[in-house]
Order: sequence, then structure tokens, then C-alpha cells
Amino acid sequence: MTILVLMGPPGAGKGTQAEVLADRLGVPAISTGDIFRTQVADGTALGQQAKGYLDAGEYVPDSVTNAMIRERLCADDTRAGFLLDGYPRTLEQVAVLDDLLAGQRRFVDGVVVLEVQADELVARLLHRAAEANRSDDNEPVIRHRLKVYAEQTQPLIDVYAARGLVTTIDGTGDTAQVSQRVLAAANTLQAG
Repeated sequence: MTILVLMGPPGAGKGTQAEVLADRLGVPAISTGDIFRTQVADGTALGQQAKGYLDAGEYVPDSVTNAMIRERLCADDTRAGFLLDGYPRTLEQVAVLDDLLAGQRRFVDGVVVLEVQADELVARLLHRAAEANRSDDNEPVIRHRLKVYAEQTQPLIDVYAARGLVTTIDGTGDTAQVSQRVLAAANTLQAG
């Protein structure tokens, strides 16, 4: 069983690397961002609630996010493990994830952190916004999201590092290069 958390600031390539890693490990990649965007596109009540937060570059409240993750991690396809992309993002979410996994007699095997310089992140996200017409990717919102990440999510890396679970990866370079680094880190985490 493999349970990994992929962390990094917005635009670091978590979604791309999550797909590569999940495919290689044979587990589902669970992205809160993808789930929220699907809910918004489908016009669900959750999507309507989440849209305002997403458009402002804010995190969706923990209560909504935790309920969604709790439901998703009970699905049959997660029995052999899973990869989390975009969760946890707050200390409260770490505690909820720990409790949920403990109730299932499981635990996080490792945390892979992608690091990319801020200017590179802004350029990537502006490029993505132009290609995908995403309302949550304009420069003021991007800069705000990076600030929110530094304030609220960065401290989680310290929590997981204290548990000996963190491997930091350089997220710059082409996708294949970063994938090689991420796969090597995942192999090391699984072996340990």
C-alpha cells in the first residue's frame, strides 16, 4: 500500500507529476483542485460555494474540503493506496487526514515537495491561464495564492519533516526531468 502527499506552491507542476506518479504506482491521484473545478463546472452546491473562494485565490474552508476528502478516501479504488495533490493544505487538514487514516489503520508513507522560484510559478500560471481560460489564474490572484501557500501550507512541510517523511524535489526543467526526480523520490520513500 502506498499513500503519498504531493506538495508545492500553485504552478509547481503537482497535477502533472501526480498523474505520472499515480500511473506508475497504480493508485489514484486525488486532486482537491480538480474536484472543486468539476463541481464548479457542474454547478453543484459545493461548486457554487467553492467558486467564490477559488476566484479570490483563497482556500476553500476546511469543513468543506475535509468532508469531500473523507468521502473520497473511503472509495474502493483507494484500498491499495493513493496520491494526494492539494491536500492537506492546513494544520487542521493534517489532523483530519491523520485521524481518518488511523481509523483505517493506514498512514502517510511520504511527502514529495516540489520547489520552484516564485517568478517561474507566476509565468507558468499566466501561461496556463491563457491556454485554459481559468478565472483563478490572473497575476494578482496568483501572487495572493503564493502568499497564502507560504503562510498556511508551508508550515505543514515542517510537520511532515519532523516525522521524517519529506523529500524535496527541484520542480524546474521539462516535465520528463521533473518526473524522473519525483519517481526516484517515491521509490526511495517506498523502500524506506
